[in-house]
Amino acid sequence: MLHELRVENLLLLERAELRLASGLNVLTGETGAGKTMLAHALDLLLGGRARSGIVRPGASEAYVEGVFERPPGLDPALAERLSADSEEIVLARRVWPDGRTRAYVCGRAATVADLRDLGSELVAFYGQHEHRRLMLASAQLDVLDGYCGLEHLAVRTRVAAVHQRLRELEERMAELQTLAGARERELDLLTFELDEIEAANPSEEEQAALLAERDRLRYAETITAATVAAAEALAPEAGGPGAGFLLAQAVSALDPVAALDPELASSLSRLQTVLYEAEDLGAELRRRAYEIEGSAGRLEEVEDRLALVARLERKHGGTIAAVLAHAERCAVRRDELAGAEVALEHVQTEIETTRGELGELGATLTEGRHRAAPGLAEAVRARLADLAMEGAAFDVELVPRADGCGPAGAETVELMIAPNPGVPAAPLREIASGGEVSRVMLALLSAAHSGPPADAPPVAVPLLVFDEVDAGIGGHTARAVGEHLRALASSRQLLCITHLPQVASLAQRHFRISKMAAGGTASTEVLELGGDQVVAELVRMLGAAEDDRAASQHARKLLRAA
Repeated sequence: MLHELRVENLLLLERAELRLASGLNVLTGETGAGKTMLAHALDLLLGGRARSGIVRPGASEAYVEGVFERPPGLDPALAERLSADSEEIVLARRVWPDGRTRAYVCGRAATVADLRDLGSELVAFYGQHEHRRLMLASAQLDVLDGYCGLEHLAVRTRVAAVHQRLRELEERMAELQTLAGARERELDLLTFELDEIEAANPSEEEQAALLAERDRLRYAETITAATVAAAEALAPEAGGPGAGFLLAQAVSALDPVAALDPELASSLSRLQTVLYEAEDLGAELRRRAYEIEGSAGRLEEVEDRLALVARLERKHGGTIAAVLAHAERCAVRRDELAGAEVALEHVQTEIETTRGELGELGATLTEGRHRAAPGLAEAVRARLADLAMEGAAFDVELVPRADGCGPAGAETVELMIAPNPGVPAAPLREIASGGEVSRVMLALLSAAHSGPPADAPPVAVPLLVFDEVDAGIGGHTARAVGEHLRALASSRQLLCITHLPQVASLAQRHFRISKMAAGGTASTEVLELGGDQVVAELVRMLGAAEDDRAASQHARKLLRAA
């Protein structure tokens, strides 16, 4: 149920606040006054598209807000977006002149999809051109399924989910089949690249060590010459006065007198240590020189190893880390390809199981539709008789789908009608009369929202909105239309935008929208009517002057008859 509707700066409407009652609420006004602005405001709350130019000239933004009673049994997925203790749902939408919009749910920023999802649980909107949508087979199927009840609709939801899963499985199977076709070739390539990397077994630490070793080997002759020269200076290989020889002479000179002078004994000890160190260092340098001379082929080995690592880097990302990461990806992909055949068998089994489940659910839908179709047709025929179409034939035909069970079941629906006796029934979409279309639509909606005669509860959205669905109707038929609207309103809230006094007189709450021009700027206002104001509005709707006593009496008679 919609408690309040607030609108600001929408087209010509500067500000309006409607407090709706339960039952039938009507909105009336002259043609062109802007009644459809409120319908557009509701459409915005339901996630509809904001058309250009809807912000009132001179205003910075338009704003629409609706305060709804939280319905029982709200879809759990939608309830998660609300506070657990909230008794109301507040939907809002801001629209800026450049076309940008922002949605809100209970004061928090939301998406337009959130408005659309929640709105579908709160409002069913039937515009003055809704009969065009009812010409579509999908909409006709929705009408029949709505008549079948909540349990049937739950099955249809499961059918859509299972059908979507089947499509995903079939797409996966196609991918696996394509994968299998190129499997051997890709496996060969992956195996080659993995073997190449694993055989090389590169590492960043080894690469750094090889680079340093290469630098040493490239300057081997220079290093060897320097090392030999140092060794010769310490201890010439052919003998002679080197540092070791001179140190030995110094030791020989001090040794005879060291016992006579303690300080000289200390100097002798130090001198002997230096002699031993010089002899050891000379031997070590000469050994190192021989090692460098003997590793002439090592440089080639190092260059080859570094070239191998560089080639891997060029192929797989430019660094050792990238090479190793590529090897890891190759291993994962190899395992996936190796298991592709098993995965394909698994998916094929899942597809068979899912197709079976879809077939069973589709058969349940088909059975429910065949069981409910005669009841819907009978209910519509009865309502058409009340709407001055007595004798009209109406049937609900189910046509099996050529491609089997789809997301909405295994059949389509064709609503067949013959408005006049003796005329062959034809599809509903071929009806030409606007008045007949409006009456058929009202009969359909009335029957669909009243539910099947079985125990299943009727499908009921808390608020139904009718935007001039009574177009092209007048006279006694108009009164019958009003009675059907009031009957619908007995168990739910209705908001009806109408031009018929017969309908307006039945309302629990009456709002009038009127256009004014002040200072050269047109504006629109919405006023809740009561008492004599309602009578005056009905007189206007009857096409009479304000002081027409006969029209005033007729208006009061309509109200008394309500």
